[in-house]
Amino acid sequence: METAIQIQNVWKIFGNNSEEALDAIQNKNISKQEALEKYNSVIGVSNVSFDVNKGEIFCVMGLSGSGKSTLVRHINRLLEPTSGKILINNQDVMQFDKDSLQELRNKKIGMVFQNFALMPHRSVLDNIAMPLEIRGVSKNDRLDAANKILNIVELQGWGNKYAHELSGGMQQRVGLARALAADPEFLLMDEPFSALDPLIRRQLQSEFIKLSKQMKKTTVFITHDLDEAVRVGHRIAIMRDGAVVQIGTPEEIVINPADEYVADFVKGISRLKVVQAKTIMQSVKDYETKIGPLDNDSEIVNENDVLSKLIETSISKDKPIVVIDKNNQKIGVISQSDLLKAVVEGNENE
Repeated sequence: METAIQIQNVWKIFGNNSEEALDAIQNKNISKQEALEKYNSVIGVSNVSFDVNKGEIFCVMGLSGSGKSTLVRHINRLLEPTSGKILINNQDVMQFDKDSLQELRNKKIGMVFQNFALMPHRSVLDNIAMPLEIRGVSKNDRLDAANKILNIVELQGWGNKYAHELSGGMQQRVGLARALAADPEFLLMDEPFSALDPLIRRQLQSEFIKLSKQMKKTTVFITHDLDEAVRVGHRIAIMRDGAVVQIGTPEEIVINPADEYVADFVKGISRLKVVQAKTIMQSVKDYETKIGPLDNDSEIVNENDVLSKLIETSISKDKPIVVIDKNNQKIGVISQSDLLKAVVEGNENE
């Protein structure tokens, strides 16, 4: 996979003595509390490194104060790291001059915040078109682009309304449309749906997943909600006290938590939502050696289908399930005992 964003050993220390505090942290192993007491410095981000692949939705999650929102603001240098590197398409963002940085923010990166931040005196269309206006695009062209995005986020007919005439969910759609209007390569989304009620939040999550598949934007998605991270993200980084404690797919994190903190974090997530067919299947050869040839009318599932779907499929026919890959090639078999084992292991770990 092609790497789009690289975060390399990024530290952010807040305070006038940040450099001295960082030196003491790295060379004398002082604690977070000692950094505060001795240097009046607060550790916001602690030696974070990860890569984001092109077209990936990479979720960064943690509790309030974990450093996730601080971290995401380093990617387009809204915050300057105390130490470390940030590369976008193999270019070191820290070396960008003022003009290059402005071009990055205006053309390549779109941001969506928890606060919709819509201009109350502007119509929905004018709000969406604002990034293109800043870029100097003609009025006709930017309104044409805004209208197309309006259709994508399913707000047809609302272009001439104002923010106060829209529900919270609709306002967040406008915020997303504004970020997409300039056709950025990257999206930075900081808890975009957390201010909405659960039903609207889930609806917008579904729409965003659909939109992501359609537009293939590389996305860093900040959330404190593990259910949301599991549903939206291809991979998840879990943060605690400014540091990343584990990175993996939702399945990897739920099945193999790195420590007790992560285990406690994920204990409410059902394995039915994350365990995939390719994880619990056995090879066709092994199955046929033990049981015999597969029936031609066996149910077929995709290698990425999750346990809940596999159970539903198994119930419909009292036969083994055949697993296929993206090229429709048979790559494995799941028996009912395989399914039972996957469910029982999950219950034992709870």
